[in-house]
Amino acid sequence: MMRAGYAAEVTLAAGQRFASLGRVSVRNRRLVLLWLRRQTLRLADGHGSGVRDESPGDVRSVLFHGSDAPEGLRFWATDHHRQDDAIRPLEAGFPLQFTVLDPAVGLSLTLAGWHTSPAHRP
Repeated sequence: MMRAGYAAEVTLAAGQRFASLGRVSVRNRRLVLLWLRRQTLRLADGHGSGVRDESPGDVRSVLFHGSDAPEGLRFWATDHHRQDDAIRPLEAGFPLQFTVLDPAVGLSLTLAGWHTSPAHRP
């Protein structure tokens, strides 16, 4: 049986440096969006401090130097229209990508989700 899968990742870039804060593989696009939304709210609410409700699959915290990035993340995660817009590319087979900037220090945080190759299941 063939079964499609999805992946999601949160990455951080500063100048020429790039790091993955965490990644997950899930079975459907709704789970991609749920995972990204959870990570987004954790990052926005934690604002670099130790987040207490951390689970093994959660991304590492980020210290933002301004309020624009956390507010942008929170808006993306809590606005129903943005969430509807976010799932449309995944439904169409395209990757989802959303980036917020922390201009105070030149950080960019990117949320991404995409359809992976179908995997063979016994």
